[in-house]
Parts: sequence; C-alpha cells; structure tokens
Amino acid sequence: MNNVVLAMPREADFTQGASGILTIDLGALQRNYRRLSKAASPAKASAVVKADGYGLGATTVSRALYAEGCRQFFIAHFSEALLLRPDLPADAQIFVLSGLLPGTEIACATNNIIPVLNSIDQLRCWSNTARAMKHTLPAALQFDTGMSRLGVPPEERAAVAAALKNSSYVNIMFLMSHLAAADDPGSDQNISQLAEMTRAANEFPGIDLCFANSGGLFLGADYHGVLVRPGIALYGGQPAAEMKEPMEPVISLDVAVIQTRTVHAGARIGYSGTHIAEKEMRLATLAAGYADGLPRSLSNRGAVYYRGVRLPIVGRVSMDSMTVDMSALPKGTLALGSHVEVIGRNQTLEDVARDAGTISYEILTSLGQRYTRRYR
Repeated sequence: MNNVVLAMPREADFTQGASGILTIDLGALQRNYRRLSKAASPAKASAVVKADGYGLGATTVSRALYAEGCRQFFIAHFSEALLLRPDLPADAQIFVLSGLLPGTEIACATNNIIPVLNSIDQLRCWSNTARAMKHTLPAALQFDTGMSRLGVPPEERAAVAAALKNSSYVNIMFLMSHLAAADDPGSDQNISQLAEMTRAANEFPGIDLCFANSGGLFLGADYHGVLVRPGIALYGGQPAAEMKEPMEPVISLDVAVIQTRTVHAGARIGYSGTHIAEKEMRLATLAAGYADGLPRSLSNRGAVYYRGVRLPIVGRVSMDSMTVDMSALPKGTLALGSHVEVIGRNQTLEDVARDAGTISYEILTSLGQRYTRRYR
C-alpha cells in the first residue's frame, strides 16, 4: 500500500473559462469505502468501478480505493479491464462481470484479469484456454437467482457442476449472483434470491460466496458471503430508500452562466416554447445540457441553486444549454461567467435524479467529459 501514488491532475484555475466544474472528493470516496468495509465485516469489501468509475475516472478512483485497502475491483467489460490493469499493482484483482466474448480469452489470461463466468459456454472456453496454456486459471461463477439477466440459470447448474468436476484447469474463487431489488429492503425478491443463492451454494460446496451489492450490504450478514460488491454507495448515492445515515457525497457540479436576459410576459422560452412567461422574468442561460448528463426530462421540472436560492429550469433542456429563472435573485447577482450549483450542498445527486424521473446511477454515469474535473 505504501508504494501507491494517486494520479492527480495538474493544478489550474478551474473557474476561468470552465463551462462546468465537476469536483470529485477522493477523501469522501475513501471514507465511504471505510464505512462500507466496517458494515460488511468480517466480509471484505471490493469496489465496482465499471463505466469509467461511474463516470468519475476509473484509474483515479481505483488507485484511491487501493490506497484505502481495496484489492478486488469489478468492471463490466473486458475492454475496461484492459485499460485499468496497467494502473493498478499486480496484487489488485480485476473481475469482468460480463465474462468474456470469444477471442478475448488469451488476452484476459495473459493480463491477469479474472472473468465472471455466466454460462456453460463461457466456462468451456475458459477451461480450454487454461488447458492450452497448461496452467490453472482463476474465475468467478455467477448464477441467475431470479433477475433473468446474467448468470447460469437453475436448470443448467448440474451441467456446470459436471463440467467443473471434469476440469482441473479452472479455479472458481467465488460463487456470485446479483440482487435485483436490494434498494427496497422490504421486497420479497430479496428473500427469494437469497434462498436460490443458498440452493446454488449447496450444489457447489466449499466455494466462497460474493453476493451483496450496495443495497444488499445493508440487508444483513446473510447476504454478504466473504466479499461484497458496493458500487453506487461508494460514490455517494443512496443504496436503499430512507437510509438513516446517508453516504457521504463525493461529487459536486457547478455550471457557468453564458447569457442573461429579461423577457416580458408572453415570451416563449426554449424549443417549442413549452414555457410561456406569465410576467416579466429575468433568465440565465447555462452552459450545460443533455449532452452533459443533465436529462431533457428536467425540462420545466428541475432547478439549480445559487447561494441557497432555488432557480427553476424553464423551457426545454437543450443539448448544450438550459435556461433558468433567476428572478428570485437581486438584479445583477448573476452575470456572464458566474457559476451556479447543479449538485452540491443544496441539491443532492438523488434530488436531481428524482426531478429527472430516473435514478442516481444514470445521472452520475452520464456526466459528460466537457466539464473541468477537479480532484481533491
């Protein structure tokens, strides 16, 4: 751990010329990992860093978590693992949740990347690769316990067990599955998936379990196994409804004003004139839109803040901009180059997701590359 140096961007004046500033608090990320590790104990906590670390930079996020003691990292696709592998020490284990597409097995093995096998076909391909390389290769084995997405279905478990029995070249490190309703602690689906996971584990005795995602971690020890896989909770999202102690926010987002104007009653605002001014209004146009991860569904629903004052979005969110009503502020408060809060002290990631009619995962992973990023 002592040989890890976090890769930090060069310091700059982030306010000059920045259309938006996305601040990423690596200390908060590490404290969230620490809290999740404590909640999971005696199980260990891994980190899901797929989709470029939930949009925050997989390399920087992973190295910060490695420095905090994390050694297992989960990504979605092999291409992500291949990019991340050179930036983590050799003892960091990188798992590919989608398993492997044909033709990537040799590259996976030679780059010390571990597939999560989701079917008997993937198991056979990985076993054949290991046999051809004449040494044992590690893997995780995932079961479908009721989500109907990835994993070996119940009716194929016997065939997979037989295939493993006949192969000495694949070392199954963990049995896995994915909870579909862990964000709702009262859902019956959690109980049924736990029961199915228990049945699967009994058919593959002696292999450790890796079951809980962010929400599942808070369902209790029965869901943990020896390794839990938090994702959204690491990044400050709330893994379950009505958490008494929310996770610490990791990001804040401020966006620049690119024009201000006063319009009179009857003025149409934005595409298709979906908002019509009922009286004189003072407007600010902001330098971010749906291409920057602020969904069109925020149109006439969401808001931004300036020093605690709510400024409603009026009209449709455009690709590169959106308009807010700043009439509640004293004249002259906002001008060209001013920055307003989109996510921060007054409005959480969850708040924006709620106003957009979506989930925090979608907002977080959609925040575009046009923002200036500041790590601290």
